Amino acid sequence: MPVPDRPKNVVVLGSTGSIGESSLKVARDIPGRMKVVGLAANRSVETLADQINEFGIKQGCLYDPTGLDSLIARVPTDVALHTGEEGLIELATMPEADLVLIAIVGVAGLRPALAAIEAGKDIAVASKEILVMAGETVMNAAREKGVRVLPVDSEHNAIFQCLEDRSSADVSRLILTASGGPFRELPSGQLAAVTKAQALKHPTWEMGQKITIDSATLFNKGLEMIEARWLFDIEMARVDVIVHPQSIVHSMVEFIDSSVLAQLSTTDMCFPIQYAITWPERVPNTLPPLDFAELARLDFEAPRWEDFPALNLAKEAGTRGGTLPAVMNAANEVAVAAFLEEKIAFPAIWETVEKTMSCHHWKEKPSLEEIIDADLEARSKAAEFIS
Repeated sequence: MPVPDRPKNVVVLGSTGSIGESSLKVARDIPGRMKVVGLAANRSVETLADQINEFGIKQGCLYDPTGLDSLIARVPTDVALHTGEEGLIELATMPEADLVLIAIVGVAGLRPALAAIEAGKDIAVASKEILVMAGETVMNAAREKGVRVLPVDSEHNAIFQCLEDRSSADVSRLILTASGGPFRELPSGQLAAVTKAQALKHPTWEMGQKITIDSATLFNKGLEMIEARWLFDIEMARVDVIVHPQSIVHSMVEFIDSSVLAQLSTTDMCFPIQYAITWPERVPNTLPPLDFAELARLDFEAPRWEDFPALNLAKEAGTRGGTLPAVMNAANEVAVAAFLEEKIAFPAIWETVEKTMSCHHWKEKPSLEEIIDADLEARSKAAEFIS
């Protein structure tokens, strides 16, 4: 395959978070293939300013406008700076951008993602909420515009690599691997006593607080099940989960002939990010290869469905679809925030989500506005249950 005559121009929305920082590591590692042309952050003024200055960025966005004056003082005068959702959309539709990498936590990335698609940009998705809340809308829009939705989550990127554009008709199961989190072996009777500090100690990955708690409850894997359903055009009945503590096998695909393909690499988010950037090519880098002799073993076990009900709640939400996945996601965000503020016990995260889902007036074919309304209503209802 011929080498491109220029690097791919990439906009990173959420550049100061863990995924955003890893994206910039990739840009430093493969400068001939990736050029960062736009950066957006929520409120991390100093980090965003350093990034803008390092990469010579001419357009940036600070979602929270309260720090704008401070950002203006830290970057060259010729840098165009934007704020709020409109600012994210401005960056997502930059004419020179080839790919928009969305690493914003929560609903804030949804409209920019759709705007990027409408502008004919490929998108790389690290924000689960986009496909959980509005997977059907996003994927239909991408098909209509003929653009790619490239997965950045390690699990979905692994499946993407294993499928290599094969039809979902060839697939028996998509098998998402889960580390099991810090409480994989903890007896169910002790879950009510776990602390915030214990829940934030992930055994294999370094991530932000929200996603680390989601890993502990297995809601992270539940959200990924729904994501996979839309990304790969496959019903929830064929999306499965297996616990794999080493987090070396990032996911697997079982085909209708019972053959299984798996993708393996060390636990570094730079691997899936780079493949999303360089796809369909593979490019040398400085990332460490696997040492199988040192690794010695790979373990697998069934998840504890009854003790960690997030998986069953996600299966229900993904199977019914409509507004229910948005409700599940919103209630979980509210419950996780309450747990991190030490207002509720660990199992109350699942209980809050289940209660919020059970009282929701479900809509099967919602508009984008109805999805956003369902998100807001679920947040309010979950907060009521917590209070």
